[in-house]
Amino acid sequence: MGLAVLAVVVLAALAVFQAALAAGAPLGRFAWGGQHRVLPTKLRIGSAVSIVLYALFALIILATAERAVDGTGVGITDVGIWGLTAYFALGIVMNAVSRSRPERMLMTPVVAVLAGVCLALALQS
Repeated sequence: MGLAVLAVVVLAALAVFQAALAAGAPLGRFAWGGQHRVLPTKLRIGSAVSIVLYALFALIILATAERAVDGTGVGITDVGIWGLTAYFALGIVMNAVSRSRPERMLMTPVVAVLAGVCLALALQS
């Protein structure tokens, strides 16, 4: 369960970050390709949607961790955790090739942690 808690804490931090971006904070160099200091409206909407997705991701991660602990059979969370593993693995690549150095330096390791946690949980379930 400790890995799941780590992932949820990271997702919560990302949600706060995305909320700041959606509100117009000048942190755009760390996200969405780093092209804008303050995000334009479409990317602000994307940041707001990201918050909802992070909540869904957290639920999948927690449900998978709970199933790993109680030993229940295969379920929808197995599909979800493998999907998240693939999503975050792709995120490593996407952030690593970003034109924005701040985004590469901050987000690549963050997404790598999430990918690693999801992979570990997927292998346990």
